[in-house]
Amino acid sequence: MPPSRRRPAPSGPSWRDVPLAPVVLVRGGEGLLVDRAANRLAALAKEHAATAQGLPAASVEIETTEIEAAGYTRGTLDVIASPSLFGEHRHVVVSGAEAASDAFIEDGLAYLTTAGHEVGDVTLVIRHEKGVRGKKLLDAIAKAGYPVVVCDQVKRDSDKLDFARGELKDARRSATPAAVQALVEALGSDLRELASGCAQLVADTTGTITPDLVDKYYGGRVEATGFRVADAAVAGQTTEAVTLLRHALETGLDPVPLVAVLAMKLRALAKVSTVRGRGHPGDLGMAPWQVDRARRELRGWTPEGLATAITAVADADAQVKGEYRDPRFAVERAVLRICAAHGPQ
Repeated sequence: MPPSRRRPAPSGPSWRDVPLAPVVLVRGGEGLLVDRAANRLAALAKEHAATAQGLPAASVEIETTEIEAAGYTRGTLDVIASPSLFGEHRHVVVSGAEAASDAFIEDGLAYLTTAGHEVGDVTLVIRHEKGVRGKKLLDAIAKAGYPVVVCDQVKRDSDKLDFARGELKDARRSATPAAVQALVEALGSDLRELASGCAQLVADTTGTITPDLVDKYYGGRVEATGFRVADAAVAGQTTEAVTLLRHALETGLDPVPLVAVLAMKLRALAKVSTVRGRGHPGDLGMAPWQVDRARRELRGWTPEGLATAITAVADADAQVKGEYRDPRFAVERAVLRICAAHGPQ
């Protein structure tokens, strides 16, 4: 049996356990996780300063300076990172390194040659969202052995489920698998909102979190999301799909993410259809429950019908992003075409 294919594990620390160092690089576009990594490092810098002074962390202040890399001018880093006259720890946070000026890249490279590896009076955190701008500096940071935290956007449903479980575990609360899944379906389009939803349930409820509790707080959101629209559409339930779609649009849901959810749903069906009838699927990048659900939903679909539905969503994707004057009508037409492509009920 061939070995299962797995995604490579991140080579550096996660946002949860990144250590303080003279220089730390935080990479990735998932804003919530980047903010959490940066907040952790600021707290660690304060603890370090308190330990150095033999004082409680609550009584110690550190000097925090934020720099926008795009507007950086030569020599600024040397000035900011020089020892404080008052002996305060200097914590420097550089944002937007993906658009850094040449001056910052050059000064950053020079700074690495003198930073050392023992945490002293100055710590530097560099935030880089995406792209290869400043690659020479990024590579130099990694090569020097400084921590590199990767906070890529959380897009896969399985990763969102893991995130929600982690939030609840950190709060020492238990939840049923169905409750976690319901949370992700209701709030999973935005990680900050998902984290906020977990926090609200923890604060407002006691005991095990169940689907009923999730429905009590976010049931309306679940019903109005693209997930419910997509479920009804791939089941060929035209009336329900259009009703849910119109309700979602009326409550403010944008057509663009609606089309994205439809596309995600159909991609899942297409993936599972390629292994239908050949035993257990390999690594499709999907959780087992997602594979089982897709298998059930494939009943009534032919390869031709699935191709038609995928084409309808591709057309709608272009239309809602500017090629059509009425994006709401474009997504409704796509839903109708998907329903029509489904086989007899």
